[in-house]
Amino acid sequence: MRITQGCFSFLPDLSDEQISKQVEYCLENDWAVGLEYTDEPHPRNTYWEMWGHPMFDLKDPKGVMMELAECRTAHPQSYIRVNAFDSERGFETVRMSFIVNRPDNEPRLTMTRTDVHGRSQSYSWQAAHRG
Repeated sequence: MRITQGCFSFLPDLSDEQISKQVEYCLENDWAVGLEYTDEPHPRNTYWEMWGHPMFDLKDPKGVMMELAECRTAHPQSYIRVNAFDSERGFETVRMSFIVNRPDNEPRLTMTRTDVHGRSQSYSWQAAHRG
């Protein structure tokens, strides 16, 4: 099952050249770029591990691409995403986020619905890794 989170998630994986163009777009808009990774792709997992620090004041996407290469080397079987932050309003707001690395074997997410009181229903998600 292909995890679909963030921009471009329904498209085929972006090439490094395409990633670099998206990073260039972010930098042209004065957005700080950061990298995050995780092994847990659950939709409610918003706390991914940060790779290094957000990259402020970059003018060239090569800096981000070098960090991405290092992150991919250290975590080749993890999800890695690029986040672009806009500080225009005085607080950091994510303007763009997209996955740039996926494990070879993505987990299958299953949803279980449980009927509770009256007509109420409860939902839970579980990741099952395929072998």
